[in-house]
Amino acid sequence: MLSSQDADSSIRLTDTDAALARLSAVKKGYLQDPYIRHLVPRPHLQPPRPPLINIGTFVRATAIDDLVFQWLKNSTKHGTRCQIVSLGAGSDTRFWRIATGAHKDALAAYIEMDFQENTTKKAMAIRKSKELSAVLGDPADVVVAQGGTGLSSPTYHLLPADLRLPPADTLGRVLASESGPILSPTLPTLLLFECVLVYMSPAASSAVLQWFRDYFSSDGSGVLGSIVYEMFRLQDSFGRVMVDNLKGRQVSLPGAAPYPDNASLPGRFLNIGFTAARALTLKEIRKSYIPPEELARISRLELVDELEELDLVLEHYAITWGLFVPPSASPTEWEQWGLSVKVTAPVDEDEE
Repeated sequence: MLSSQDADSSIRLTDTDAALARLSAVKKGYLQDPYIRHLVPRPHLQPPRPPLINIGTFVRATAIDDLVFQWLKNSTKHGTRCQIVSLGAGSDTRFWRIATGAHKDALAAYIEMDFQENTTKKAMAIRKSKELSAVLGDPADVVVAQGGTGLSSPTYHLLPADLRLPPADTLGRVLASESGPILSPTLPTLLLFECVLVYMSPAASSAVLQWFRDYFSSDGSGVLGSIVYEMFRLQDSFGRVMVDNLKGRQVSLPGAAPYPDNASLPGRFLNIGFTAARALTLKEIRKSYIPPEELARISRLELVDELEELDLVLEHYAITWGLFVPPSASPTEWEQWGLSVKVTAPVDEDEE
């Protein structure tokens, strides 16, 4: 089910980097997240990250939150609940933030999948934390799954899987249960890939997306959305430095090769039959897609001198979102889903 090769340990450690970056952004006031501290060892001893990392984490989180909450609101608007599947979820806290927030009633199921080592660590952290465990509901309804490597509750499911293996052997099996499939093909469903597909071969990542598209095509009524966040444009000089730095940590990025520019990113979805897709760099999102009051607020949190470097970093990361509407569903109900412009004037760099 899961590869145990030591080569994967360097990929798994990238989740630690992301968790520490989020913890830093929370401590500095960029984000609110009372749950991340439960998933980071000795959170009170962790040093802050540089402002560039804090800002990048803020932009990434704010944009993805926007897309996710739109999905939840759309589902409620159209009288149905929805499902979210977070692949390569790592130490993400999104389930807890949704389940204790304004849109908790919109969630029918939340499924997280990752390497067995990561899900085992997360399952232990959840069981250890009263705050995390309480959100899952009645303890009698929470089942330790897969020999302690996963958890299952009425709404939340934590499942080990190696996404690089053939989807029929992994996704099809782990999403099944004795009482029936965990994932319904009739409900609006959103897939999340945050720095996941870039570590996989293009063929493997396409196979995962194709499996989900086919799964939702079979019934013909479930709308499927997908969000991908990752680095790209790695062929230029800055990108090559990023690649070399990661190679020094034994991390390779085979999934980045097909995406040399913005225009190539939507093809990830359109080439396998998704209805629509769009991509924005984090630089574009920061400039025009973050509420102006939020831009003003974070500009006062830390002094940032390296604005050119910030833009250079942000233009090598992108968020791509795709939508698949089965033939029997109405596209007008979902076609407006996506990030919208919030700032028409350039960000005032002098205030940062």
